[in-house]
Amino acid sequence: MDRRHYLSVSSALLAGALAGCTAPGNSRADIGASASSMPAVHADVGDDILDELVTGTNSFAFDLFDELRTAEGAENLMVSPISATIALSMTYAGASGTTREQMQEALHHTLSDQQLHAAFNELQRTLSGRGEDVDEADLPSEYDGDDDPVPFQLSLANAIWGQEGFPFREEYLTTLENHYSGDLTEVDFVENPNGIRRSINAWVAEQTDNRIEELLPKGSITSQTALVLTNAIYFTANWLHPFDEEQTEPAPFTALDGSTSSVQMMSQDVRVPAATVDGAQAVELPYVGGTTGMLVIVPPAGEFAAYERTFDGERLARIVDALEPQRGYVNLPRFEFDSAFKLEQSLEALGMTEAFAPNEADFSRMADLSEVGGNLFLDQVYHDAYVGVDEQGTEAAAATGSVMTLVSLPPTLLDANRPFLFVIRDRPTGTVLFTGRVVDASAAQA
Repeated sequence: MDRRHYLSVSSALLAGALAGCTAPGNSRADIGASASSMPAVHADVGDDILDELVTGTNSFAFDLFDELRTAEGAENLMVSPISATIALSMTYAGASGTTREQMQEALHHTLSDQQLHAAFNELQRTLSGRGEDVDEADLPSEYDGDDDPVPFQLSLANAIWGQEGFPFREEYLTTLENHYSGDLTEVDFVENPNGIRRSINAWVAEQTDNRIEELLPKGSITSQTALVLTNAIYFTANWLHPFDEEQTEPAPFTALDGSTSSVQMMSQDVRVPAATVDGAQAVELPYVGGTTGMLVIVPPAGEFAAYERTFDGERLARIVDALEPQRGYVNLPRFEFDSAFKLEQSLEALGMTEAFAPNEADFSRMADLSEVGGNLFLDQVYHDAYVGVDEQGTEAAAATGSVMTLVSLPPTLLDANRPFLFVIRDRPTGTVLFTGRVVDASAAQA
């Protein structure tokens, strides 16, 4: 059972200072970038507040996906909007004035500061605890807890790396510590920018099981860097209904450009939530525990581009509402790929322009530069994602020879032999964890 379904994502925001200044500040050098701890405060958030946060987060998810898919053209891509949102919200906590207003609108933040950060606190706790929902009954009979990988893991981790001596405001650092488990690690960007870059990349690699090894490329950290905020989300899970590897065989896949190639197509006869909405086939494949699932959506043949342009939160909600348990065949290609983005242009297109302007950005709630001069601005936003999907690598214990007793074969619920969209979501809260598309499965064969 060594084959897994990985989703690893990391986001990093680099704040630059116009003046490479250092100043006496409160020393937090004893605090490390540990990801194992939960937020320091356990916020008590009502369901209505959490629902409002998720609604806004999902709206940002599809706005960002729309910008990225336009920029990427005919390529496979995946993004974790929740990772990007958390990293940006840690930055938003220090914004003021027009900078704050633009970020608020782009991120679809409608809650007060107190409600917002408390809701993110609760959401991160909730998502990170999903592994506790896995029941032994969901595991294969031959599963060995001592030797086999964990069947389900969803973890989120935040870390903040700030120039030592920089006058960060105590209120800002307290907000990050209380609600994002984001303790400040003081470092010396001025004297050792590349060494710090390697340290940050090592932290990201550790959080993502080495799936993302170089989030920050050479030259991304300079002596002018004042702050780096990082978020990593790592998700690995077994299917609740594994595919049988013996049923996987070559099959044609028609890419977005019309070319046809042979790919390894997984197939199974299974009972899962399914629907046909606006002509698109949709099934949700649950992971063990049942709280998360991959929603696969195959638009009508020849209509992928038009469908994708109008794929948003409302369309997703219509699909989810229409899902009903059905039995039939699901055909899905193996796929594995990574996506790496710089998000500055996409975020500016969403209205977040002032945050990136060196002379105009207002992050005065983040640091007090009245004595040292200069200005803080958002310099670069990196986002890396990796996804790998396969059968699970175990024999399907549910496979039987009972087909011979059937009067007729079950219908095909989903045949992903052409471009498709996928959304991995937390089902109880509705949070979109990852969203992506496969437009050329031959370029993403696992």
